[in-house]
Amino acid sequence: MKYLIVNGDDFGASRGINRGIMEAHQQGVLTSTSLLVNSQAATEAVALSRAAPNLSVGLHADLRRELEGSRSVEAAPVWEELRAQLARFEQLLGRPPTHLDAHHNLHRDTRALPHFLKLAGDFGLTLREHSPVRYFSSFYGQWAGETHPEQISVESLLRMLETDIVDGITELSCHPGYVEPDYLTGYRLERETELRTLCDPRIRQALVDQSIQLISYRDLAALRDARADAG
Repeated sequence: MKYLIVNGDDFGASRGINRGIMEAHQQGVLTSTSLLVNSQAATEAVALSRAAPNLSVGLHADLRRELEGSRSVEAAPVWEELRAQLARFEQLLGRPPTHLDAHHNLHRDTRALPHFLKLAGDFGLTLREHSPVRYFSSFYGQWAGETHPEQISVESLLRMLETDIVDGITELSCHPGYVEPDYLTGYRLERETELRTLCDPRIRQALVDQSIQLISYRDLAALRDARADAG
C-alpha cells in the first residue's frame, strides 16, 4: 500500500506562508506542516491550526544562528536551543509536535544530528530521514540560484506521483505560500506555483488513480498498530 504525507515547511514564517499552507490543506492535498516557533507569524499560525483539527503540526527547528561559526558538536549550543524550541512549541499548542524536522534540513549537519536524534528518542518524535517514513524532496522549484517552475507544475507532480511514490510511507515536502513584500527569502514566487499545483483537482484524482492514500504524521501510530494487528 502506498501512503503519502504532504508536509508544508515554514509554517509561521509569514502571514502569506500561513495563508498558503492553510489553503493547501483545506483546498488541496497538504496533510501536515512544520512550525517555526520563533518566527514573526508563529502565533497566527497556531491560531489558524486550531481551526483545522485534521492538520498535523510538527516542529521545524531553526538552528542557523547556533550553527553559524561553530566547528564541533560540543561548541554548538544546539541541544539547549532544540529543547527551548520544543518547549515553545508545547507552550503555543498545548501538546507535543507530531514530528520533527529542521529549517533548511540542518538536522543533517554533523554538529546537529546527534542532538536531533536524542530529542527524537527522548520524546518519541518522528525525525525526518530517520524513521520508516521515506523523505521525498524533489517537489522544489529552485536550484543553482535559478527558478524552475516546471519542476513544481501540475504535470511534474503528476509524474512524481506515478513514478516516485512507492509502497510504504512517503513524505513529500513542499513550501506553499503567498508572496509578501516584507518577507525576504530566495524562494518566493515558487511558493505560489506550489500552492496552485497542490490545490489542482487533477492531483487528488491522480492519488485515487495511483491508489495512494493521503495520511498525516498524526496517523502514523494508528497505522503501525493496524499493521501489527494484520501481521
